[in-house]
Amino acid sequence: MRRPEMKQGQLLAPMNPTHDPAWRGRLTVCVLLLILLWPILLATEFQPWLLLDAQSLQATGHFLAGFFPPAHGTEFLLMVLEATWQTIAMATAGLTLAFIAAIPMTLIVNEHLSISRIGTGRMSLPATLLRQSVRWLLVLLRSVPELVWALLFVRIVGLGPTAGVLAIALTYCGMLGKVYAEILEASDAHTTDILLQNGGSRLTAFFYGALPSAAAELMSYTIYRWECAIRGSVVMGFVGAGGLGQRMDESMKMLSGAEVSTMLMVFVILVAAADAVSKLFRKSLE
Repeated sequence: MRRPEMKQGQLLAPMNPTHDPAWRGRLTVCVLLLILLWPILLATEFQPWLLLDAQSLQATGHFLAGFFPPAHGTEFLLMVLEATWQTIAMATAGLTLAFIAAIPMTLIVNEHLSISRIGTGRMSLPATLLRQSVRWLLVLLRSVPELVWALLFVRIVGLGPTAGVLAIALTYCGMLGKVYAEILEASDAHTTDILLQNGGSRLTAFFYGALPSAAAELMSYTIYRWECAIRGSVVMGFVGAGGLGQRMDESMKMLSGAEVSTMLMVFVILVAAADAVSKLFRKSLE
């Protein structure tokens, strides 16, 4: 029996197109993941079917019914506008303080900017101890969420945006210092080494060696963190740190769904605007 001739460019069809040779491995991985996930779901008491309970559906309906129509009084909208501006100011001030504190920490922990390793290739013991101490400080700062810092500062300085600014400054200082150091250490250290070997200072090596090649990535990450700080500022308002979140918390406690609805829409617009500004800055850096 002669095999049918193939035309030029025609491909042979697979013998069994529905057969997956790796199906056993994929099935095994899925089963293992389910086995690992099951105790996690039990520990978190994850029960999504409760949302479909008749009592839950009724409570959800009553809660959402109060959202319409959204509150649109002039006095209330002016208050929301002021709270929104306070949220933006809180995020910007907190990130600025974090940036100012993160820069010297970055210079300390960055091994490429170490003068003691020039010639020997190894850092001295005092320099190593100093770097490790600053690294652990950065770990401590970013390990505590800004919401926890805000709770602490509300007890210390009282209600208001000051607590939020300090909370963002501490947490984001740890984040910026860690990521800045990683970005600089991942960049080409050739120019930095030459400047240090020829007697240049750490600042000279930083500004003329490390910074030019990493400036775009550093700026992009800083802008991203500003966007995150705006979202975090709203959340911290629920613990009394001022801004839009605190006003929203007050309205929820008074069961004023119309006011909550308006502030939720403003919050969505605020986050979308921050995202648009971030994209503009990133495009300008490309």
